[in-house]
Amino acid sequence: MNDQSPRPSSPSELSLTFKHAPLTQWYSRGTMSQLNGNDIFTIDEGDPDKPVLVLIHGFPTSSYDWHAMWSSLRTNYRVLCIDMLGFGFSDKPNRRDYTIHQQADLIEQHIQQQGVKEFHVLAHDYGVSVAQELIARQIDQRGYGRWLSCCFLNGGLFPETHQALLIQKLLLGRTGFLVNKLLGFKPFAKSFSSVFGDKTKPNEHELRTFWEVINVHDGKHVFSNLITYMHDRKTHRTRWVHALQNAPMPVSLINGSVDPVSGKHLVTRYKQLECRLDHLCELSDIGHYPHVEAPEQVACAYLDFLLNKTTVS
Repeated sequence: MNDQSPRPSSPSELSLTFKHAPLTQWYSRGTMSQLNGNDIFTIDEGDPDKPVLVLIHGFPTSSYDWHAMWSSLRTNYRVLCIDMLGFGFSDKPNRRDYTIHQQADLIEQHIQQQGVKEFHVLAHDYGVSVAQELIARQIDQRGYGRWLSCCFLNGGLFPETHQALLIQKLLLGRTGFLVNKLLGFKPFAKSFSSVFGDKTKPNEHELRTFWEVINVHDGKHVFSNLITYMHDRKTHRTRWVHALQNAPMPVSLINGSVDPVSGKHLVTRYKQLECRLDHLCELSDIGHYPHVEAPEQVACAYLDFLLNKTTVS
């Protein structure tokens, strides 16, 4: 892992403009850093003397997913996050060699650059696989820093329980690049909304905001490249399940039960495999994006976990 210093960003470097004000506000919080030779959007906010939270976002969105919880978390914590390679405001090279291990390297490098030695981790969707690899490195005693805890929101922790959407299966196929070309706002909105709870679906403005950040740097073109993480989950299943079963830090699972991709059935499998679980919060009417659908409820559950790591609710 290269030990490079962050590249200070001038206002001219953070020069993107947006139709939707929430993206402008989120963008203004961050900076562009050089991580493993790529321009990566990073945010580091909060009292430097407070405990550190590292947030890892999901597919196909970005760190913007955390915006509704941000103020609740940074009140008593220093909060770090990045847009991983191929996501959000970061570089999006058009190649089919994206890997979970590569993203894990970026996370570790960013944490190291910020001078953080110990930290908590909160991960969602694609990010749960990144976190699993990082936990495995902790077990191997070759990971950076000391994890104080890990919390998983809905995500494909086990390939056998991950119910991929049709659009994901199509993108993963040989003609995925053609699907990219045909994918517009309407099919995205339909597919994206389908994983939310019935009462917490995003409105038109929210959908268009997500669509805009996805398409920064022509981001839609890398969908079929990023989706190869589904292969990674199968290839590294044994290593990543072992990481959950032998995690050396307290683990929480906050799960939206009605998520068709990784909802209540994921919790059942998690328990069957006897993975470490110090805290469980099941949200009965919430879907795949609990931190977007019910940010206050998720923030309360997560902060409760951080303060009471041995409580199972």
